[in-house]
Amino acid sequence: MNERDDIVRNLKQLVELDRAAGMEFIWKESTPAPFVVAPLALSSARSPTAAKNPVAPAASADSLTQIATEIAACRACGLCDGRNKTVPGEGSARAELLFVGDGPDEQDDASGRPFVGAAGDLLTKMIEAMGLKRDQVFITNVVKCRLPEQRPPTSSEVTACQGFLRRQIALIKPKIICAFGNTPLRALMNDNTLDISTMRGKKLTFNGMTLIPTFHPNFLLNNPAAKKPCWEDLQLVLKELGRELPKRGG
Repeated sequence: MNERDDIVRNLKQLVELDRAAGMEFIWKESTPAPFVVAPLALSSARSPTAAKNPVAPAASADSLTQIATEIAACRACGLCDGRNKTVPGEGSARAELLFVGDGPDEQDDASGRPFVGAAGDLLTKMIEAMGLKRDQVFITNVVKCRLPEQRPPTSSEVTACQGFLRRQIALIKPKIICAFGNTPLRALMNDNTLDISTMRGKKLTFNGMTLIPTFHPNFLLNNPAAKKPCWEDLQLVLKELGRELPKRGG
C-alpha cells in the first residue's frame, strides 16, 4: 500500500467516526485547514441516549492495542522515515481525563512513551498536584511519530494521524480532553485560526465531550510566568470532573 492509499484510509476512518457522531467532512478550498466540518441532519428516530452522547461507537474489533499496532505499521506521511519508535500513548483505557500534545520529542521517540523528558516530568507533577496519577489518565499526541527539532506538525501530517487520535478518544470516552497548545486545539476543533493564548481556559466541546485547552508543558518550561494561568485551567478541569483540589499537608 502506497502513501496515498494510507492517507485515504485514514481520512475514511476520520469521516466514518465523525459521521457516526452527526458530523460530515466537506472539502473547502478557501479555508487554511485541509477540511471543515458541517453538521449532518440527525434522524428523528435517533435515540435520546445517542443524541446526548454523540461519540462514535467503537468497532467490536477495535481496541487501543489494535490502534497502536496500526500506528506502528503506518507510513502515511514522511515522519515515519525519521522515527525510532512510534508513540501511540499510554494510560488508563477508562480514563476520565485525556491529555493531548502535538507530537513526540526525541526522548519519547527513543522510549515509545509520551512525555518522558523534562516536559514529561513537569506533566507528572501537574497530574499529581491535581490529586491524580499518570496511570489514571491517558496521555497521547496528535501525531504519533517524532517531530524533527520539535517543530509543529504540518497540516498533512495532522490529517494522516488524526484518525488514530479520534479512534482513541472514541474508545476511551473521557469526560474531559485537555489540549496542550495550538496543534491539538486546532486539530480537534477543525479551525486553524484558533490561538492558545486567547482560547486557554475556555470550555469547548468535541463530540459531546468537554475540551479545555491550556499551555503545553514545554511552553511552561520556557515561560515560567505561564504556570499560574495553566494551573487555573487545570483547576477548571478538576471542577468539571467533579473533583476537589487535594489539600496540602496534614
